Amino acid sequence: MKMTKALIAVIFSASILLFSCKPKDASIQTSVNANLAASPECNGATATVEDGIATLTGEVKDDACKSLAATKAVEVKGVKSVVNNLTTSMSGAVTDATMNSGNELAQGVTDATNDFPTVKTSVNNGEITLTGSIKRSDLKTLMQSLNSLHPTKINNKLTIQ
Repeated sequence: MKMTKALIAVIFSASILLFSCKPKDASIQTSVNANLAASPECNGATATVEDGIATLTGEVKDDACKSLAATKAVEVKGVKSVVNNLTTSMSGAVTDATMNSGNELAQGVTDATNDFPTVKTSVNNGEITLTGSIKRSDLKTLMQSLNSLHPTKINNKLTIQ
């Protein structure tokens, strides 16, 4: 009888330790928002976290800031993936994207994603949509390459490995 109680106590203690080591959504959310606040470019972006998935909302000044915010969120331990619902506040100025023809943008996207075979892309009306998966360490490089093409928008639907 004493052995059974001791065994139950050990199992209970072990399960508490296992579950307490996993980052909680609330602490992940606090960390993501702190990471966003530390970057002035991400001003206007906020995050909510559920089941390790960070959802970014708010308005930032341009697509580079939008991508940076996603990168800042991915850097936080415990974030499994990012849903980037940020919007941009373009000031109506003519951007490089309006001068970039569809064929040039599509070719640039193909060139930029050559080294990332698990990333699938589509280009439509100056918008790039990313699907598939990517290693966390490769995301920043890919996003910088795509932002240099000056698309009107990047829809990041990637799963982070």
